[in-house]
Amino acid sequence: MNKLIFCLLLGCSLPALPAAAQIGPSRLDEVIKSGNLRVCMTGDYKPFTFLKADDSFEGIDVDLARSLAKALGVEARFVKTSWNKLSGDFLEKCDIAMGGVSVTLERQKLASFSAPHMVDGKSAIARCSDVAKFQSLAAIDQPATRAIVNPGGTNERFARANYKQAQLILHPDNVTIFEQIVQGKADVMVTDASETLWQAKLHPQLCAIHPEQPLQFSEKAFMLPRGDVPFKEFVDTWMHQLKATGDYDRLVNQWLK
Repeated sequence: MNKLIFCLLLGCSLPALPAAAQIGPSRLDEVIKSGNLRVCMTGDYKPFTFLKADDSFEGIDVDLARSLAKALGVEARFVKTSWNKLSGDFLEKCDIAMGGVSVTLERQKLASFSAPHMVDGKSAIARCSDVAKFQSLAAIDQPATRAIVNPGGTNERFARANYKQAQLILHPDNVTIFEQIVQGKADVMVTDASETLWQAKLHPQLCAIHPEQPLQFSEKAFMLPRGDVPFKEFVDTWMHQLKATGDYDRLVNQWLK
């Protein structure tokens, strides 16, 4: 007779499950109990997140955060951070980090990620009159090129890893950085393809350069607590359903098209 059935018939006690199989507390339960989803975002990365003058946020990931909070039955509460402090602030103050966050191995050391919701590699943006000059990374990385970048995130890491000759200009304000190119104070910026499309839409003088063929592969996802399987499963299921119904595309297209 099977040992398990024999024990059940005689009423003997079964050994405890190993620790790895036991279900521990989840941020999912904490969020529902608190009634708030604390969302870290920088507020300086259009079209994903932008902090307006009235201290309210808008953008793709702002709308997604509110959709996720609604699915959880709670309110989204946004926490302002910066790219330099994103990982630390997430660990100390937030349940999730959103706002155009790219999946990187460095971030993966500190946190988990949801399933990626967007493929979005690095592309260049320049004045439309200069597009022919910057058709490749090799063409950008020339001594005469003034390549501008915002510090602290994947854009700076890409620039420092790939520019050997170009003049690197650090500009701390990601909101006004594209005006520097318009005004002729810089020549080109390499950032996420989605951002080049948005900024070209905002600035007719600027053109995205081959956003359909990025210079580097990356994915966007949401930063989550490491090892919290129930919370990640809920977020992934919510996103799966959002995409299956077409709501994700409708939401994103409001900003990108």
